[in-house]
Amino acid sequence: MNPIRKAVFPVAGLGTRFLPATKAMPKEMLPVVDKPLIQYAVEEAVKAGITDLIFITGRHKRAIEDHFDSMPELESELEEKGKQEMLEQVRQVIPSNVNCIYIRQPAPLGLGHAVLCAEPVIGNEPFAVLLADDLIDSNVPVTQQLIQAAHANNGSVLGIQTIAREDANKYGIIAGKSVSSDTIQVTQIVEKPAPADAPSDKAVVGRYILEPEIFECLRHIGKGAGGEIQLTDGIGALLESRNVFGFAYEGMRYDCGSKAGFFAATVALGQKYHGFKL
Repeated sequence: MNPIRKAVFPVAGLGTRFLPATKAMPKEMLPVVDKPLIQYAVEEAVKAGITDLIFITGRHKRAIEDHFDSMPELESELEEKGKQEMLEQVRQVIPSNVNCIYIRQPAPLGLGHAVLCAEPVIGNEPFAVLLADDLIDSNVPVTQQLIQAAHANNGSVLGIQTIAREDANKYGIIAGKSVSSDTIQVTQIVEKPAPADAPSDKAVVGRYILEPEIFECLRHIGKGAGGEIQLTDGIGALLESRNVFGFAYEGMRYDCGSKAGFFAATVALGQKYHGFKL
């Protein structure tokens, strides 16, 4: 497999579960302690060696672009006031060797469609997909773990975790054969099945390494659940011609797509990295 240097961040959603906070502010810009949610995913990707960050955006998402852009006025003011630590924090939001690319998703047609929007930039290369809603705290960046697994197995890799079966209808669920203690070769993937119909208790979370053949699959699957182009359906089609693996990553995942998960992440990271006490 070729080197993986590009990552896609689908950030076009409206964040309705966080209204009214997200009426004018993108959900991805809500802070977990002292950094916006999207920055955690970006930092994970950069630490994993990603150099091209491709944001699939929508209306009212300019705050994301502004956050990852330079701000000379602020930098000058901090430098004049001798606030060196703050200055470095601002300058290090994006390293100088990393490119940010923004593509507008013209309509909310689903995660699969958002990934398909990145094809002109991705081209014929394998790439990562990171969903910022899944904040994963780990010693080794999860994206790096998946990249290593992709190279080791020469195929696409999905981050997976074991869930309670009653929660199956919240996830894409895989089934397959075990090839190592942490890796499953996927033979089936189902989007949000009823618990009784779930093929296993292995759920896909918001980290993917995908081969470029996924684009052809996404173009031809048509609309699925909710009238959207589902990434899960695209991966199901990919199984017919390419190897796909589920990888049980090391790390603690927080579902920041929910208020409870967002609060849990804020408390846990505040205590672990900032010494906060409740």
